Amino acid sequence: MNGATGGTHGGMYGGVYGGTSTEALLRDIRGQLSDGGLRGCFLVRDLHTGDELGIEADTHLPSASLVKVPLALATVERIRRGELDGATMLEVQPGRITTPGPTGLSRFRHPARIAVDDLLYLSVCLSDGMAADALFELTPPAHVSAILQELGIRGITVRNNTGKLSDTPAERFDADEVHLAHALAIDAGTSGRGHRVPQLDTTRANTGSARTYVDLLQALWTPSKIHPDVAERLRGLMAHNVLRHRLTPDFSSDASTWSSKTGTLLNLRHEIGVVEHSDGQTFAIAVLTESLVPASVQPGADALMAQAARSLRDHLRQL
Repeated sequence: MNGATGGTHGGMYGGVYGGTSTEALLRDIRGQLSDGGLRGCFLVRDLHTGDELGIEADTHLPSASLVKVPLALATVERIRRGELDGATMLEVQPGRITTPGPTGLSRFRHPARIAVDDLLYLSVCLSDGMAADALFELTPPAHVSAILQELGIRGITVRNNTGKLSDTPAERFDADEVHLAHALAIDAGTSGRGHRVPQLDTTRANTGSARTYVDLLQALWTPSKIHPDVAERLRGLMAHNVLRHRLTPDFSSDASTWSSKTGTLLNLRHEIGVVEHSDGQTFAIAVLTESLVPASVQPGADALMAQAARSLRDHLRQL
């Protein structure tokens, strides 16, 4: 959805949010994103009032590692039901991945025995793909989707484990040629969001939108069909996310806490999270972006994402 999006309490739009100042802000953000080589989908929602502000908030993109949050939710819910035991030890085979990026067990050289509870930590907090796949072995994508439906979480599609997620053209190029994989990611898409790279094809990949992920965050931070103990566990995992290079610098301070999960895949850079201010205000934020620059390391893109999200949050906070 273009422009300001309606608040959940009363369906307010940009004109109500201060008229031209809001529209000017959105135009400015779009211009900055375009100048920085980013296409962005943003949504910021005040979890107390339901007021929200966004750009392209209903556009669905491949979720990348954001899918590890729904996976963790399904796993913890099954532990609560007694279907799984968090203390169960699993033998996980090493990933032996040598390309830059993956963390944790994905880089291990030898098998390891790890409890389900600890796999949850590795999957969410370190974005460890091997840990996530061990959890997907216990709760396959179709089962994760079914639990999401039971809990009232709509619009997030879970089709694949993370092993399929990581097998991209980037793993087939030498380090000095990885830009070619990014060029393919940028140029090989279709107008209907199909793609020659399966992980970027929205008909085959795990997908979600800024709005569906904000809805998930709201269900974790406010009363919902999710059991309070399960929601608390998920909030704790996201609070201990160690990947803090993207939105964290703009949302973490002595007067606020930032709980989040990142997602990165080829030219995709995502982050979802909740900022809780000491004055009681709480905002759910989802940022899903596609870079148009064929490079794997783009700290400027990370900073631009954070700046745009903070501008939206600051505007809502002043209302």
